[in-house]
Amino acid sequence: MRILLLAAFAFATPALAATYELKATPQTVAWGHYDASDKPVLTIKSGDTVVMHTLLTNSPAGLAKAGVAPADIEPALRAVFDGVPTSARGPGGHILTGPIAIEGAEPGDTLEVRIRKIDLAIPYAYNAFRYGAGFLTDDFPYPRMKIVPLDAKRMVGNFGPGIEVPLAPFFGSMGVAPPPAFGRYDSAPPTINGGNMDDKALVAGTTLYLPVHATGALFQAGDGHAAQGNGEVDITALETSLTGTFQFILHKKQVTSYPRAETPDAYIAMGFDDDLSNATRKALRNMIDFLVTTRGMTRDDAYMLVSVAGNVEVTELVDRNKGVHVVMPKAVFKAR
Repeated sequence: MRILLLAAFAFATPALAATYELKATPQTVAWGHYDASDKPVLTIKSGDTVVMHTLLTNSPAGLAKAGVAPADIEPALRAVFDGVPTSARGPGGHILTGPIAIEGAEPGDTLEVRIRKIDLAIPYAYNAFRYGAGFLTDDFPYPRMKIVPLDAKRMVGNFGPGIEVPLAPFFGSMGVAPPPAFGRYDSAPPTINGGNMDDKALVAGTTLYLPVHATGALFQAGDGHAAQGNGEVDITALETSLTGTFQFILHKKQVTSYPRAETPDAYIAMGFDDDLSNATRKALRNMIDFLVTTRGMTRDDAYMLVSVAGNVEVTELVDRNKGVHVVMPKAVFKAR
């Protein structure tokens, strides 16, 4: 058994790959940023699997003020707040587990992230808004935070009397390091490295493809959501801690210009920009490029197919860079 930073363990598997467990500790989190100069907390090979423990984006004091009992606040969250120095935090607020380096990953490669499993880590989530954040800032010029109990057996959140929200856990933030020229990049606005995409389609069973911009790729995840509506309009979802199981496959010299995803039933192209129209243009162009490259379609036909069979959806409206994704059902393509 191999130990890494007292938080990661490797086990042999029959396929000669390895499975690691990476806990969230002061030594294994990146607080509020993606950065190509960060040192990896774990290095793996293509084909390996990592079970990643992540922490919600809130403080022990904030949770206690909202009514969470002291015994229900995760010790790991307390340890991270006590153990990560101020100089290592920011500019964003997300507590991200990682980074994980994949041996041999270099700019110009593509990292395939298979989301194998996502488990709830705690029995509650929160939703909150505050003045100056969210989409309707003038309508709600004050802060409010709500604790929502989670029923893991029935997979619902008890939002209020007579209101149950179906749970579909996913990570709001999954990404790799941006190009080195970006420096310490804020974890809030999503961009070409993925990051805070807040795409509720990225549940277990979905595969995410990320362009590699730095040596090792440097994958991170966090910002766990038990459920979210498209748009994430008040700036938070059902925010909670999650444990994710990811398998990483490196595709050498296969250039992906932008994050994209694949579910069992659909292909997803993404676009991020501070202007919603530009985000939509990026997502559309990315889907057209995907159809031309992988399906051999002309650009004209790809544009037409998106119009008659694709769905353009607003991912999120609140992270400075807005998110749009285009969904193309696989069912439109006849099996060959």
